[in-house]
Amino acid sequence: MAALKVVSPVDGRVYAERPLASGAEIAATLAAARKAQAAWRGVSVVERAALCSRFVDAMVARKDELGRELSWQMGRPIRYTPNEIAGGLQERSRRMVALAAEALADVAAEPKPGFTRFIRRDPLGVVFVVAPWNYPYLTAVNAIVPAILAGNTVILKHSAQTPLVAEAFAAGFAAAAAPAGLFQVLHLSHADTDRVVRATEVDFVAFTGSVEGGHAVQRAASDRFIGTGLELGGKDPAYVRADANFDHAVENLVDGAFFNSGQSCCGIERIYVHASLFDRFVAAAADLAATYRLGDPLDPETTLGPMVRTAAAEFVRGQVDEAVRAGATPLVDGRKFAANKAGSPYVAPQILVDVDHSMRVMSEETFGPVVGIMKVASDEEAVKLMNDSQYGLTAAIWTQDEAAAIRIGDRVETGTWFMNRCDYLDPDLAWTGVKASGRGCTLSRLGFDYLTRPKSFHLRTV
Repeated sequence: MAALKVVSPVDGRVYAERPLASGAEIAATLAAARKAQAAWRGVSVVERAALCSRFVDAMVARKDELGRELSWQMGRPIRYTPNEIAGGLQERSRRMVALAAEALADVAAEPKPGFTRFIRRDPLGVVFVVAPWNYPYLTAVNAIVPAILAGNTVILKHSAQTPLVAEAFAAGFAAAAAPAGLFQVLHLSHADTDRVVRATEVDFVAFTGSVEGGHAVQRAASDRFIGTGLELGGKDPAYVRADANFDHAVENLVDGAFFNSGQSCCGIERIYVHASLFDRFVAAAADLAATYRLGDPLDPETTLGPMVRTAAAEFVRGQVDEAVRAGATPLVDGRKFAANKAGSPYVAPQILVDVDHSMRVMSEETFGPVVGIMKVASDEEAVKLMNDSQYGLTAAIWTQDEAAAIRIGDRVETGTWFMNRCDYLDPDLAWTGVKASGRGCTLSRLGFDYLTRPKSFHLRTV
């Protein structure tokens, strides 16, 4: 039987191995999801919310165990991994639970004598969630909990790098006493993932991953009239305006660029700094980057772990080397990081100046602990450069002028516009992208619209 193997970036050993689902298992899972949904759609939103709350309780109770397991699977330092469950997963889930009753309520039409008219939000049916490894709990929960709250059943296919996360979700719903078939997990090959997307039992696909993966999902779904939610790549920019709070900008942007070894679709990958602050900013950012501790993510003192695999690290090194050959200047001495070694997944943080948009490091997604910084003379120039990208997931500005932030944000092509923060999902706001960053929406009240279909009731009294 075919199997997937999780090679840990920590030490290169096989950390876990799981058999891939057989054709019979896939068929049984799809049938069970369809059967369970027929009953689950009739369960009240209050009861659905109670189950999701119990699920969150069960997950948070295991945060330390799951955090350690996650560090082994994808390399994030253990000082941070438990918070993905106790912080982000909990915050997003509980907020969507709180929003559900109002967001899913019937929408009444204006009163009309002799008629009762309203719009009901019907669940779609079976939601297939395909989740990535970089924030494996957060990216998955964005779709899973709202889908279940909306009356759908869910099948989760997680990354081959983080299959134990999928199993943790299943254990959480089992602990919450979820009915059989409500939430199920499949470990799948790429070919079988494609087949499930095409399966007639599936009514919606929520995919988070690469642009290439998004195109593959869209092609597989194209022969059927089902919706897809696609959260794809990013090359997210930040602009440090002349009136920025300097220390706050340095601290937050360095963190936004290097947290999770830069492996975040909404991490900061390019920074534009007003000329009046540029020299001070790059010096302070380089000094702060040099304080990171690169090494074993199971060591509580480590602040920067390995990238997910050696091939990803070599891609990042290749972008940096190519930029330096084209004239870029590196500001961080990688030799001062003992764990930083070619041919390994351990990569030191790097800041590049003397960069421009002809370099891949400023135009293509890096997904590593590297950021390029350019000097700009005006808001106009900053907007032009921020928009000079195929991506549009998030963008950020550091300024003390909120009116200016709104004015500039109106012109920036992005799904989320931040002022004085970055690399964060607020569950009260729509999480969405433009251009090659994807389509659809998760979180917020609007997120439920993509997991339901409107059904109009037009009742006449005779």
